[in-house]
Amino acid sequence: MLIAAPAGFGKTTLLSQWLADDAVNNPDTGVAWLSLDAEDNDPSRFLEHLVAALTTIDEFAEAGELVAAGQLSAEAVLTSVVNDLDLRPGNTVIALDDYHVIDNPDVQRAVAFLLEHLPQHVTIAIATRADPPLPLPRLRARGELVELRAADLRFTPDEASAFLADVMGLDLTDTQAAALAARTEGWPAGLQLAGLSLRGTDDADAFVDAFTGSHRFVLDYLVEEVLRHQPKTVRSFLLDTAVLSQLTGPLCDALTGRDDGASMIESLDRANLFIIPLDDQRHWYRYHHLFADALRARLTAQAPDRVPALHRAASDWYAVHGLPEDAVRHALAGDDPEQAAHLVERALPDIRRARRDGLLRDWLIALPDTVIRTSALLSTYRAHTRLIESDLEGVEAWLRHAEVALESNPPTPASDASAATHEELRTLPATIAIFRASAAQARGDTDASREYAREALAHCGPDDHMARGGALGFLGLGAFARGDLEEAVATFSEALQSLAAAGDVSDALGGTVVLGLMWLARGRPDEARRIFERALATAEQHRGAAIATVGDLHVGLAGVLIEQGDLDAAADHLATAATLGMSASLPENRFRWFVASSDLHRAQGDLAVAIDLMDQAEQAYLPGFFPDVRPIPAARARLHITQGRLDDGRAWAKDHRVRDVENPGYLDGYAQLTLVRLLLAEHCQHPSSTDDTQLDEALRRLDALEPEAIVGGRDGSVKEIRALRALVDTAVSGGVPSANWLPTEGEGSRGRERAAYPMSLGEGAPTVSEGLSEREVEVLRLLATALSGPDIARELFVSVNTLRTHTKHIFSKLGVNTRRGAVDRGRELELL
Repeated sequence: MLIAAPAGFGKTTLLSQWLADDAVNNPDTGVAWLSLDAEDNDPSRFLEHLVAALTTIDEFAEAGELVAAGQLSAEAVLTSVVNDLDLRPGNTVIALDDYHVIDNPDVQRAVAFLLEHLPQHVTIAIATRADPPLPLPRLRARGELVELRAADLRFTPDEASAFLADVMGLDLTDTQAAALAARTEGWPAGLQLAGLSLRGTDDADAFVDAFTGSHRFVLDYLVEEVLRHQPKTVRSFLLDTAVLSQLTGPLCDALTGRDDGASMIESLDRANLFIIPLDDQRHWYRYHHLFADALRARLTAQAPDRVPALHRAASDWYAVHGLPEDAVRHALAGDDPEQAAHLVERALPDIRRARRDGLLRDWLIALPDTVIRTSALLSTYRAHTRLIESDLEGVEAWLRHAEVALESNPPTPASDASAATHEELRTLPATIAIFRASAAQARGDTDASREYAREALAHCGPDDHMARGGALGFLGLGAFARGDLEEAVATFSEALQSLAAAGDVSDALGGTVVLGLMWLARGRPDEARRIFERALATAEQHRGAAIATVGDLHVGLAGVLIEQGDLDAAADHLATAATLGMSASLPENRFRWFVASSDLHRAQGDLAVAIDLMDQAEQAYLPGFFPDVRPIPAARARLHITQGRLDDGRAWAKDHRVRDVENPGYLDGYAQLTLVRLLLAEHCQHPSSTDDTQLDEALRRLDALEPEAIVGGRDGSVKEIRALRALVDTAVSGGVPSANWLPTEGEGSRGRERAAYPMSLGEGAPTVSEGLSEREVEVLRLLATALSGPDIARELFVSVNTLRTHTKHIFSKLGVNTRRGAVDRGRELELL
């Protein structure tokens, strides 16, 4: 059900009245009402609030657990919601009010997913000012859409007359009522405002005659008339609180300088003066959006100098009450960037721990550069935003500003900074050096990165766990890039221990991805698997904010499982990572899901799909801070060589100047071994007893690579080198291997220095298992009927919980997530 019309047409009133009437006639109907606001434009908040609304009518236990655990993937949560709705008796209505505040594509996709998978007895009712970008044409064609528009909601002359008389209590003639209906074009809000104004006039005819103009001007005029007829204390309260997006008594008192905020709000609510409650306890309210706009316009016109002071008062109140986001927003609106900067500094430790990098970036963009430069802390993290956006020159410029600010204003224990902020300032020299190490690593300058990391470590005390973890991390990455894997594993393991000691669970678990890749490069997939599984177990037990790297852990484990030949389990972990979505991965890791999925399809023999996925990986690739030891172009070249597409392999070698590399280091090793594969393939394609050029070159390159691999403890590379050497020796002695002679990458050879990451289920989803039991086939056939979940349970003489267990098993075996998907798949497999 879609109710779409401009503001003031009574959409919310109509929706609530319909649901109230329906509750009388159908008492079994459950209503989950969600009044949307700007916070719900964030996918995580939307899912959280949606599930909270649903739990007012039923348990929705699994979805609630997912939200409580911070696993806010839209598909995972909504799939659970759909399945529980399917089993819920009676009709259900999910009401989404003020939907026009939603413009985030991820939230729109979540609602579209819900619409596409709704059970027959569930309705979504949307009230909005504008048509949402949802599949409305398809719903119309199916006969699954009821629409009400402004033309349907306009008051007829009779309705306008009844409203003005019965609701507003006005004694108007039919002519006066009809004139107002005509001049407002049946606009309910305009009639309400007109009625309020008419209560204070003795000459209704003169008022009606003067009542002309467009909605915007009518609104301005009527609000002025409404304000003029309010007591002075009410007018003053309304204007003083106009800058607030939400109202509560103590906050209003902070702006008005009075102590009657709570009672004033209650009186406005009783008078129906455009104020809307936001919670059941009626602690928080907001003004009707149009009314608030008009109040702010009036305030700006009457007392423009007062607006900044009101914003600053709001900022102070929010800061005292531990609400930094609102405090910063009002400080910025109040043209007080110095106060905003101070608030950002105080909030920064918590923002960092919660990994809210996007919020911090937005704050720093909103602050003037001149203000940021005066703060060593903010200049440092402004450099970090440039690092994320690959502006390496900007990184160094802002770090120099940070050093100047720190020298001119060193931190002292007597400063007014919080303990956490003072700690950030005390360890800032180490943090600056770590960011320089990051920038150097991003440039590929591993020597400089190592020197900056050592400088950072020199600034750290024994208890500076966060800074020590960062410094040791880059030292470990430097060793990784040089190919000294024993040092890399030891140093990076120590770095993760420091991060864990600092309480930085997210970074400690995220670093496990890199440590696992190091163990794979050492030829120890068993150790890599152990640390991935341990990290995932820790993540599952974590009850704080959602961990932003848990998807990366699943993908890393999938890479190990492919290495060990456990392809079904690898596919399961890739599917889990895809379900968790991008919120469970760092941006620079999101290409990794495509790489691992490509590896999986290569292991399954589907080279065409593997190459396509590798192409997608290249499109999604972002330079990160990890050594690029398995470049995507070289990995794709190996697939081409396996296919026999040697021209493509030669083109890769030429484009990347692989043959020109002398004294190759570890970062060149993967490409060099790929070239050896190409040389072998060329020789086998045109074997000649008189021309061993390719084989000579292959041996020369293997001879150059093996000693360094042995010294660096890179057992994975050593195994691949020796396997390739054996093949070269066979070819030298006149043998011609079969078409499948090249060693696969599942021999522990490549050290799988890249894992992968989810963007969508795509080709990496698990394959279908058709092994349904007789009972599950019986359940599947009932799922294909119009029976509700409880009806099916009664038909089978089982509980709803038992039915839920059966359906989960069916979904898992058929590789689907919903009832509709299971039925469709069952028909494809001729099970129905």
